Amino acid sequence: MISPASRLGEVKEYYFSTKLREIAQMRAQGLPVLNLGIGSPDLPPAREVVDRLVDAVTHNDVHGYQSYNGVPELRQAFAHWYKTWFGAELDPEGEVLPLMGSKEGLMHIAMAFLEAGDEVLVPNPGYPAYRAVSNLTGARIVEYQLEEERNWLPDLAALEQRGLGRVKIMWINYPNMPTGRPADRRFMEEAVAFARRNEILLVNDNPYSFILNGEQFSIFSIPGAKDVALELNSLSKGHNMAGWRIGMLAGREDYLKVVLRFKSNMDSGMFKPVQLAAVEALNSPPSWYENLNAVYAERRKTVFQLFDLLQCDYQTEQVGMFVWAKIPDRYGSAYELADETLYKAHVFITPGGIFGSQGGRYLRISLCSDGALYEEAIRRVQKLQGTL
Repeated sequence: MISPASRLGEVKEYYFSTKLREIAQMRAQGLPVLNLGIGSPDLPPAREVVDRLVDAVTHNDVHGYQSYNGVPELRQAFAHWYKTWFGAELDPEGEVLPLMGSKEGLMHIAMAFLEAGDEVLVPNPGYPAYRAVSNLTGARIVEYQLEEERNWLPDLAALEQRGLGRVKIMWINYPNMPTGRPADRRFMEEAVAFARRNEILLVNDNPYSFILNGEQFSIFSIPGAKDVALELNSLSKGHNMAGWRIGMLAGREDYLKVVLRFKSNMDSGMFKPVQLAAVEALNSPPSWYENLNAVYAERRKTVFQLFDLLQCDYQTEQVGMFVWAKIPDRYGSAYELADETLYKAHVFITPGGIFGSQGGRYLRISLCSDGALYEEAIRRVQKLQGTL
């Protein structure tokens, strides 16, 4: 076998990729596994969005290559969306870059700005892709710990004391996944000032801004943030379009031009009908988000019941499409409890350790399943515990 590139280093196959194979094998053996781990919305996009896609594909002039920075209509729709919901001004001509999902944006940013010898601040716990894309560039990972005692916010003063001379990027993610910590304007103001003092590019990953949040927040609502920050957003969560792969990167034009130099060598633009359908999604009325959140709120109540049954502790004010909970002391780790529920009750719950060592005593349940599945999970766990 030809040896793999050394740049892969510690980069491993994504946890859910391997776990989904295991669940498929269990189901093939006749075991009815309930998957409560994956954050892939089970609800459809708005009917108007699908209709716009269907109509657009019938036109003969939409099937060719598209521009690398998206059609003007989509950039304008993203800018209008940010102004309407986040109170942030973006120039659609230079400060909005549509992406094939915000996950690819992480790679584009890393490859455009990081190189061997640079340091990058990565949250623990945090989305595994932050670590993966940073490793692929050859940069050195510097973890910053998020702790429940600090309400899942980093200690910026402690980071400055360690020295930040080689740090080039800091990945942040608020509203936070996996912890469900809402965005905090005061912290974001401190983070922008921190990035300015230390000449760090601050990248806020913001795909959960609409799920169970009473108010939407963008880092660009902070004066001067564009000097030191970029922000990623996505239609995957708030518009039920995860498989459509539509995201965006916002920021100062000169930063986006750097990213585009890399991105333009990686793709040839998104299919135009998908972009036009995304415009329709971005024009969704408040009632769309209200109805979607009503569904998630009901599901969250049932997930709280499931965690109560497992004797896990959780914060009721967390947001996003997951519930994050601390396991009982009698378990050595969250993997132990997750394996118990999977192999004995056939209910898959995500162990928090996949997001870093700071998640080692936490579990995460997705809200992306029909409510009846959570009720069935409760029955199975009750049966396992002998309470039926």
